Amino acid sequence: MTGDHIKTLMGLQAQTPVLMALYDQHDRLQFANEAFRTAYFVDAEETPTWADIMRRNHAAGRGTVLSTNDVEGWIASTIHRRGKVPFRAMETDLHDGRWLWMTETVDARGYMLCVAVDITTVRVEERALRQDRDFALRASQVDELTNVPNRRHTMGRLGEFIANCAQNPHMWGCVAIIDIDYFKAINDRYGHHQGDEVLLDFARQMQEFVRRSDCFGRIGGEEFMLILPDTTISEGNMILDRLLDKVRSARPLASIPEFYYTCSVGLAEYREGDGVKDIYARADEALYLAKRDGRDRVKRYTLPGSDPELRPDQAP
Repeated sequence: MTGDHIKTLMGLQAQTPVLMALYDQHDRLQFANEAFRTAYFVDAEETPTWADIMRRNHAAGRGTVLSTNDVEGWIASTIHRRGKVPFRAMETDLHDGRWLWMTETVDARGYMLCVAVDITTVRVEERALRQDRDFALRASQVDELTNVPNRRHTMGRLGEFIANCAQNPHMWGCVAIIDIDYFKAINDRYGHHQGDEVLLDFARQMQEFVRRSDCFGRIGGEEFMLILPDTTISEGNMILDRLLDKVRSARPLASIPEFYYTCSVGLAEYREGDGVKDIYARADEALYLAKRDGRDRVKRYTLPGSDPELRPDQAP
């Protein structure tokens, strides 16, 4: 493409009514044309995260219409599903009355291109049917309390991760099972409502640690799973150590400011020939060791003879 072509392209993207935006792998806005910035009230020099854009526009009653009284829960639910497939399309309403058809295209590095067109004139009846369908699909994938992927969806993603590793010898990764320590005692002492607040707090603490390619979900009670593709067990260990540091400093119960909680983590790496049950069992065994050794720590199941510092493609 010549310089003239690039100049023409940049001129046209500035004029088109189609909304265009590019987010990086951390979901931070790196480029947006005038149509997008106008619709979502983003200044020319700003590079906010997607969550920041949604949060501040909801507070101001502009941008995307969010039918919720819990914006943080909505953000948590959406962020754990956002950018997890190479392409998806959806509908969204704006407070200015427009109805947009938006597509998200994600590359191998986790960069996402968002393109939206105005479809306000499409028949309202068709729109209502599609929205009902999308709501039902979301309900089947999301945990009702924490708004993160539920067990069924998370285990499905674990199966996809295993299949991708089996089909591609250059892929690797690890899986963590995370358990909130002494959760039954929290419920017994403070009540189930306060226990729910701890679960919600933990799900929200995870937001800054889950990358575009990862999957985080609740798999039962106080137990969660984090799937980390393209991540060595040592890299995963460092991510989870940072998470545990953040959780220790959290004070999720406003009525009990001295209350804090901790987590235990079992971490296992993918190995050739694994099925879902194999890697799950090793992560669960590592979790047992973390609890046995005093909780509030990460324990990893390292295969005999393996070097956890090396990626598979670096092995001798």
